[in-house]
Amino acid sequence: MNRTRLLLGGGADKLASACVAVFGIGGVGGYCAEFLARAGVGRIALADNDVISESNLNRQIIALNSTIGEKKTKVCARRLKDISPDICVEEYDFFYTAQTPFDFSKYDLVLDCIDTVTSKVALIKACSGVTHIISCMGTGNKVRASFETADIYSTSVCPLARVMRRLLKQEGIPSLTVVYSKEQPSGGVMEQNGRHAPASISYVPAAAAAKMAEAAVSFLLSR
Repeated sequence: MNRTRLLLGGGADKLASACVAVFGIGGVGGYCAEFLARAGVGRIALADNDVISESNLNRQIIALNSTIGEKKTKVCARRLKDISPDICVEEYDFFYTAQTPFDFSKYDLVLDCIDTVTSKVALIKACSGVTHIISCMGTGNKVRASFETADIYSTSVCPLARVMRRLLKQEGIPSLTVVYSKEQPSGGVMEQNGRHAPASISYVPAAAAAKMAEAAVSFLLSR
């Protein structure tokens, strides 16, 4: 990590002592975890109960033909340890809901990379007043690698952000840092395991994750 330390100076020590939890190890979350590990974050928790499928190959960094059928948290943890043997990686094999027990106070930052609205709202509520959270909005049905960081109540265009604004207002959440795109959605949806899966392309989730990692590192350095 010498080149990172050359850039950040003493800030590299802040990252080394930081604890970050990533919820949702998919297209965005997998890249987020990797970006933070390569930046030198010392402890990363990975939360997801899904396995890698063939449909993940077009956009998820942990998805390879050799990893299909494996747990996403297991594959991601193995990859992070291969990048940085000294990193502490925690694996949580669950789909987060409001009833999921989790001690958020142990983490300096939570990254919400979940794609289910009810779980996103539950996660944001659980972190409110406990720890900082950054939430990713929609990346499906987009072809531009163009994302912005803003407060949820300043967002526009993104359909997921519109739904989240309404629900968070109902829950009394006054603000939330999010990464979102102003691109009008295109493409369509397909049925996948009983769910509606949007169209996607390789570089868009990675671009959103890069913006998430930028916001995460900025926050951790500012502590």
